[in-house]
Amino acid sequence: MVYNNVFIMGGLASRVAAAMVALLLAQPSQAGGGGGWEEWLDDIAAFDDWSAGDREQAYDMLCDLEAHPLNINAATRDELGRLPFLTEAQVSDIQEHIYRHGAIRTMGELQLIESLDYARRRLLQCFAYAGEPLQPPRPTAESLLRGAHGDVTAMVSVPMYDRRGDRNGYLGYKYRHWLRFGVSSAGRLRAGFAASQDAGEPFFSGSNSMGYDFYSFFIEARRLGPVERIVVGRYTVSFGMGLVANTGFSLGKLSALATMGRAPAGIRATASRSEASYLQGAAVTLRLSDAVSMSVFASYRAHDATLNADDGTVATIVTSGYHRTKAEMEKKNNTHSAAAGIDARFAKAGFHAGLTAVYTRYDRDLRPDTSTLYRRHYASGNDFANIGANYGYESRSFSVGGETAVDRRGRVAAIHRIGARLSEAVSLVAVHRFYSYRYTSVYANSFSEGGRVQNESGIYAGAEWRPVARLRLAAYADHARFAWPRYRVSWPSAATDAMLSAAYDAGSWALGARYRLRLRKQDNSQKTGLESRTVHTARVALDIGVDGKWSGRTQADMSLAGHGSLDRGLMVSQGVGLRHGWLQADAFVAYFNTDSYDSRLYVYERGMAYSFYMPAYHGHGMRGSLMARADVGKRLMVAAKVGMTAYFDRDTIGSGYRQVDGSTMVDIDLQARWSF
Repeated sequence: MVYNNVFIMGGLASRVAAAMVALLLAQPSQAGGGGGWEEWLDDIAAFDDWSAGDREQAYDMLCDLEAHPLNINAATRDELGRLPFLTEAQVSDIQEHIYRHGAIRTMGELQLIESLDYARRRLLQCFAYAGEPLQPPRPTAESLLRGAHGDVTAMVSVPMYDRRGDRNGYLGYKYRHWLRFGVSSAGRLRAGFAASQDAGEPFFSGSNSMGYDFYSFFIEARRLGPVERIVVGRYTVSFGMGLVANTGFSLGKLSALATMGRAPAGIRATASRSEASYLQGAAVTLRLSDAVSMSVFASYRAHDATLNADDGTVATIVTSGYHRTKAEMEKKNNTHSAAAGIDARFAKAGFHAGLTAVYTRYDRDLRPDTSTLYRRHYASGNDFANIGANYGYESRSFSVGGETAVDRRGRVAAIHRIGARLSEAVSLVAVHRFYSYRYTSVYANSFSEGGRVQNESGIYAGAEWRPVARLRLAAYADHARFAWPRYRVSWPSAATDAMLSAAYDAGSWALGARYRLRLRKQDNSQKTGLESRTVHTARVALDIGVDGKWSGRTQADMSLAGHGSLDRGLMVSQGVGLRHGWLQADAFVAYFNTDSYDSRLYVYERGMAYSFYMPAYHGHGMRGSLMARADVGKRLMVAAKVGMTAYFDRDTIGSGYRQVDGSTMVDIDLQARWSF
């Protein structure tokens, strides 16, 4: 549909502003079903090599979706496409089912969609609900406020121990705390605000005279005539397959297998506490017709950076977000970037094509230390420009797509994928990428083995087979080559990655097993050549649920890593959960024993809302935690968690300012949420 009416932007802005004020006083609406998705994210995050920032972004997005679920009958294709576990065909099948049979009345009707397996139906029920199917064609005060609700969440972490920096070195106290506020209506308006403080950072003192160390906010409106989405404040963008612009989390190898290579795209408002991957300013997506949309964004934000002493240029952009010491505080917000970009997209009858262009300028030159070979082609200078074309075709049984991008100096990056659903039980996907070792894009984030859209070429092939309804077998193999030296690899090299998994979900119980082999090259101890490094990881997990009240996960994780003689790692864990009316309780206990940091293991532990806890375990010790959550009435939620990590092989934990004099650490987390 082409919109012939022209909105007067001043009137529209005043209407949105009035609606946002009224939204604060609105009553809560229907919420979606929740719970049960954390284990899925654990499996993905533990085996997909996500960075800590990627894990936090993905978890934050899913927590936000759970708190503000989609109305499946009113959701657009793009909104459903943001769910990171759905394939393009499954999105199409959901919308086709609604078109042919009318609105979905209960989420149980998803069983009628053959392409949705049992696991994906369960995940959908966490983030979507069956609501009213129609939306008013024009934005009115009533439609903007329909189903409005909000919440305020606060959390504090109290360590029952002192680190060396707490006694002498850190600028602030040892407590970590944050505050989060959000309001939304039924698919039309949202606003969010977050403030966070890491342990050791000053609070209402020193350089943080305004209170918290980090603030984040946004206001978002959707479906306002031709304005499909508009965001003011903090946001992320993802266009094409991420070669030009992707400030969200990247597509990993497991998620590529689950979604047949589809990468969620578009603009997403964020109030995440992550201090690295975000843009700040304004972004808008316009629906020009049924087939054509256009997104435009502009950003101006500060970055932490290490400066070169001789001329004040930037040696390194710092993304940790820590400002605990004088040295860390000196790096805070000492360079800025301005960015502008545009994405135009055409999609019709299964075909899609798009063009993305981004220009970025820093107020200081980037000048990394290029005397080290692996840094030779890192981003340098103060202005960067990239343009990329993405294209593809999607049908129920076949998909093909890709993106080709160039930087301002003509260096190329390209990625292409092909997926085929041979039957309802069998699907295949392949991904090929070539990233020039000279290609530079400051916002690129895509499928890779090395973690950068630079200096890599490779091919990936994966398959998923469901021989019976609730059994899923999956496998992938990936081989990558690196034409230029990398960190701890002083010559061109290669890497191989392969995975096998099996999962059976019977409803009341589920059994899964996974094995992964990684072969990499790295410098030998004399740095005279390369040696092979092998990493084996495996997991076996049994999940049990009883009447929706009791749940449990018994899990064993194993690793073998190193060169020649391999270091071993083992972790056995047990989690138990109780859901009874207003009370929820979770207990976790684990034993771990690894020979070295190289054989470390990652295991997810259920924690507070908006707090993803998945540390690396190495050494010899035990971990235990107990968490309780109570819903006090309809509006107040309170939660508490106590966790203890005890080591059997050391008298001190950590090093430097983070050193703890002792072999045990106990932490207490407290959280409260008020809904209105």
